[in-house]
Amino acid sequence: MALTLSERAANHISGYLARRGKGLGVRLAVKTSGCSGMAYKLEFVDAQAETDLVFESFGVQIFTDAKSLPYIDGTELDYAKEGLNEGFKFNNPNVKNECGCGESFHV
Repeated sequence: MALTLSERAANHISGYLARRGKGLGVRLAVKTSGCSGMAYKLEFVDAQAETDLVFESFGVQIFTDAKSLPYIDGTELDYAKEGLNEGFKFNNPNVKNECGCGESFHV
C-alpha cells in the first residue's frame, strides 16, 4: 500500500508550503461526488490526525485515511504544465471509469 508524489509534484508542494510558512504536507482522500461517484480531495495538512496513514515522497508527506486508501492505493500525484493549464494529475491504477469532465471517477 502506498501513495507517491512525482518529483515535480513534491517540488511544487514544498515550494507552496515554504511560501505558506506552515504545513506538514498534503492530504489526499476521496469523497462521494460527481457523475462517476467519487472525486479526489486534496488539501494542506497543518496537524496530523491520530488515524492518519502517512507516506513520504521526495521529503514531502502525504496523509490519507483508511477509508480512502482502498480507492487510491498505488496512486501517484503528479504536477504538470500543459500550455496555459497547470495543476495536479492523479495517476490512479484503480480507476475503471472517469466522467467526461474529468472531475470524478469510479473504481
